[in-house]
Amino acid sequence: MRRDAIQNSLFDSVVMSQAGRRTTEFLDRVETLIPWDEIVAIVSFRDAPRQKGGAPGYPHKVLVRCMLLQQWYGLSDPQMEEQLRDRLSFRRFVGLGFDEAIPDETTVCLYRKSLVDAGAWDPLFAVVNRHLDRLGVLVKQGALVDATILEAPKGRKKEDESSTRDPEAGFTKKNGKTSHGYKMHVAVDHSGLITHKETTAANVHDSRKLEPLIAHETVAVHADSAYKSRAVDEVLAGRGIKNGIVEKRVRGQAALSEEQKQANRVKSKLRARVEHPFAWIKKPFGKLMVRYRGLKKNAQHPSLLCVAYNLKRAASMVCPV
Repeated sequence: MRRDAIQNSLFDSVVMSQAGRRTTEFLDRVETLIPWDEIVAIVSFRDAPRQKGGAPGYPHKVLVRCMLLQQWYGLSDPQMEEQLRDRLSFRRFVGLGFDEAIPDETTVCLYRKSLVDAGAWDPLFAVVNRHLDRLGVLVKQGALVDATILEAPKGRKKEDESSTRDPEAGFTKKNGKTSHGYKMHVAVDHSGLITHKETTAANVHDSRKLEPLIAHETVAVHADSAYKSRAVDEVLAGRGIKNGIVEKRVRGQAALSEEQKQANRVKSKLRARVEHPFAWIKKPFGKLMVRYRGLKKNAQHPSLLCVAYNLKRAASMVCPV
């Protein structure tokens, strides 16, 4: 049993009208893009009967909005609770009246954990994208593909010689730096929205996830040279898809030809768009850190990030600031 949706009073409306204008305008735009009926249908598995005398839970919309606010503004659970107390625009967005109790940090944490445990963020990412497609926001013409590292602790040896390292994470090396964790692979359309996402151990080569990322692509594929191979070239040619993958030297070739260099300059300008989601996602901490152990759970947080990024990006496209 959950609390009924909260209805704001006239007093609430007057007080909330004093909220910060820019933040309020952004949150109002985002609200028009969220398919709440479909989202609630996915997360309503949590509506288990409560014990007699237990307090009813908050509406799903309140807590899912908290999850999104945390991603947009880089907030921890304690910071989320504090900001709900201090910022009228946040309280207005989540739908709580001025004199209503707010979810504390433990409530926010447990709700997020329940969605992760249930694998809910993958279907939530899918329903949000379907809704953006219905609204005509997704371009779906051309896929820009790339991957980034989700860093995990390297672990330490315990007294019994066992390790605390996540056994499902992997090591990879790039530009001389060794990283341990997972990889977030994405495809971005020409509007800058994330259309597909895959998560793997960090030691999985980027190119191995190209095909699932472009499974529905019919126009063009752009990616860096890590994805270049004869097999990929043949797949794209066979499907009639424009090959925008950056050229690299083949065995026996001393250097790229001038024609290849010129083509790469053009391809790199287009491919740069796929860096925008990663730059935004990493902004709060400069890198992405995993929250859990194991691939199944760590695949969920990237899906939440994709939902938050796409809604933020779509809001600026539908009604630019």
